[in-house]
Amino acid sequence: MASEPIRTKIRRLYVPNALYFITAVTRWRRPIFANKPDLELLRETMRKVKEIHPFQMQAYAFLPDHFHLLIFVPSISDISKVLHSMQRNFTLNYKETHSITHKIKLWQRGFWDHVIRDERDFANHFHYIHYNPVKHGYALKPEDYPL
Repeated sequence: MASEPIRTKIRRLYVPNALYFITAVTRWRRPIFANKPDLELLRETMRKVKEIHPFQMQAYAFLPDHFHLLIFVPSISDISKVLHSMQRNFTLNYKETHSITHKIKLWQRGFWDHVIRDERDFANHFHYIHYNPVKHGYALKPEDYPL
C-alpha cells in the first residue's frame, strides 16, 4: 500500500496577522512562467486576488517553474484562501488565454508555507527569495534577474 507524501498529511496552521514565506511549484515543474505573457498573467491574477483576499507583498521571485512570496496576511483573510485563489484563478485564466477546454492541473498539490518568527527570520527569507534566481543559474547577481 503506497503511503501519501508527508506534505499531504500535515495540517496547515493559520496564524492571523502573520507574515508568511510561500513557495508554490508548477506540476511536474513545467516552466510555465518562462513565457513572459504567462508570467504577466500570474502577476495580474495576483493583483485581482489581492482585491478579494487582502495581503501585502513584501518580496517575491518568479522563476520558470515556481515562485516564492513573502506576504503579510491580515486577520480578515487567511493564507490558504489567498493561495488557493491565486492558483485556481491563474489556472482558469491560463486555460482561457490558451483556449484550453479540457481539465488541466498546473500546480503541485498545495504549497509550502512558513510563518516568519522574527527580524532575523525575515532577513533570511527575504535574501533567500532574492538570491533564488542566482541559486538556480538564471542570473549572476539578484539585481540582474528581471522580475
